[in-house]
Amino acid sequence: MVKVDKVRIRRAIEAAESRTSGEICVALSPFFLGDVWKAAERAFHRLRLRATRERNGVLIFVVPSRHRFVVLGDSGVHEKVGQDFWYRIAGFLSDRLHEGDFTSAIVAGVEAVGAGLAEHFPHRPDDRNELPDIIDERP
Repeated sequence: MVKVDKVRIRRAIEAAESRTSGEICVALSPFFLGDVWKAAERAFHRLRLRATRERNGVLIFVVPSRHRFVVLGDSGVHEKVGQDFWYRIAGFLSDRLHEGDFTSAIVAGVEAVGAGLAEHFPHRPDDRNELPDIIDERP
């Protein structure tokens, strides 16, 4: 598996989530021959991204060995941000992934998602971290 700086990614998630009530998860998957979209949907379910209070969870799912990724947002996010937001996030990730800088690609994606979430789901005084800020590495 391609090495990424998990500490840097986790810090980016924590920083992004400090400005929003939204939740951001990152999943890295080893090489596999299956459908990347379906694998991302399984990870979205497994990581409980639909369990957030405002339905504002976002998953960045990356298969570094295939230079492929999927960004999935729950219904609450998509209702607020629209399709152009997802295209912009994909652009941040795509440019850097194809350069081979996986950590920077993921961090840029997390930062961009965090900025969008903060605009539509600002941090509230009663906000709590609903999902762990870990890097999931299951297929």
